[in-house]
This record gives sequence, structure tokens and C-alpha cells, in this order.
Amino acid sequence: MNRFDNTDGFATRVEWMTAEDAATYLQIRPRTLLLWVRQGRVLGYPLSGSKRKSWRFRRADLDALLVGTASECISGCRKELRNE
Repeated sequence: MNRFDNTDGFATRVEWMTAEDAATYLQIRPRTLLLWVRQGRVLGYPLSGSKRKSWRFRRADLDALLVGTASECISGCRKELRNE
């Protein structure tokens, strides 16, 4: 799903992913991804309007996590990736 983000004054394309798509992209299980969200290791955006929380993830945030520019967790996430 693509949307435009205008947070910096410029319209840029933002690609949103479901939890399943984001987990596949990171090559982890969806349960691990949702655990990382609850722990604050991955930035996720909850959707409202349903009994169960549905999450969406921006590809740019996931890319930052993969290349090590995310501000939190990186060492902890890498340890868990090695253990899976």
C-alpha cells in the first residue's frame, strides 16, 4: 500500500506493509515482529477500529532497522536474529 507522506514539507511516497509482509521482508516470524513492536525495538503503527490490534509498518523504518540506522535496539535485534 502506498501513500504520500508530507511530514517534511515535501510529498514523498510511503510504502506501508502488513505485519505478515513486514515479517517476510525482515525474514522473521510475524510473532517475533509483533514482540519487537511491543518491546519498542521496531516502529509500528496500530490501526484503530477493530477489536484486535492490526499493525502497519513503513518500509523506510524497516530498512533503517536492517542497515543499523534505527535509533533503538539494533544490538538486541541482531542478537535475536542470530538466535532464530
